[in-house]
Amino acid sequence: MLHEFSYVSPSSMDELLTFLEESGERSTVFSGGTDLFVTIRSGLSRPDFVVDLKGVKELGLLTFDPAEGLSIGACVTVNQLIEDTDVLRHYSVLRDAGSELATFQLRNRATVVGNVVTASPCGDMSSPLLCLGARVKLASAGGEREMPLGEFITGVKRTQIAPNEIVRAITVPIDHLDAVGGYKKLKRIKGHDLGVVAVAMITANDVSRFAISSAAPTPVLLPDFPANVEVAEVQKAAQEAISPISDVRCTKEYRSFMVDVFIRRLMEAA
Repeated sequence: MLHEFSYVSPSSMDELLTFLEESGERSTVFSGGTDLFVTIRSGLSRPDFVVDLKGVKELGLLTFDPAEGLSIGACVTVNQLIEDTDVLRHYSVLRDAGSELATFQLRNRATVVGNVVTASPCGDMSSPLLCLGARVKLASAGGEREMPLGEFITGVKRTQIAPNEIVRAITVPIDHLDAVGGYKKLKRIKGHDLGVVAVAMITANDVSRFAISSAAPTPVLLPDFPANVEVAEVQKAAQEAISPISDVRCTKEYRSFMVDVFIRRLMEAA
């Protein structure tokens, strides 16, 4: 039987944060719900209150400012992101990665922030956002705080978010504006599937950046490289940074091998 819970739909940020402050760990927030309702049905999550964020209009904003960068609100769907003209023009790696996430229908529900907050090692959005230097803005009744995305995700399904907080937005600065690059993802089957391993790459301002997912407990951002770096140097750094495991989807040896393959393909394409 599906776990029983109360549905709550705040219409303002103050109402939302006040409710979370009062209910604490008894509440779970959602926007798309593509992960939450799976965990509730399987018994892994048993909240007393399921709090819908979509009624708070400001959480659905996707904005770009040439001086400030991109801001992705908590309720912005993956399809909204990858179809946005400013994203296509200035942050194409986000389009590349988002297009690999599940199906078109699911991307109409799944949110960018939700994909990050779930903190799955195989999440598609975290590695390109790491390359772009993204930051996480959190809000609670006590105020707001901000941190780099690399500090926000602390382990498998673990983040720094507190029970009374939400991720208000993820911001992407202009540091790597108009970067070229791409995203390569290995799946078990053709079409739409969870990532077995994936690599994101960008090059801007004579600097290349790489991030790897599904090859360690958290997405791995490699140190910056000069744009003319040799493929072997990046591959060596990647192998030293990752710690892949063998599971039902893949062996650790094949994950390591495909990291090298994707790094080479991305660099050749760039």
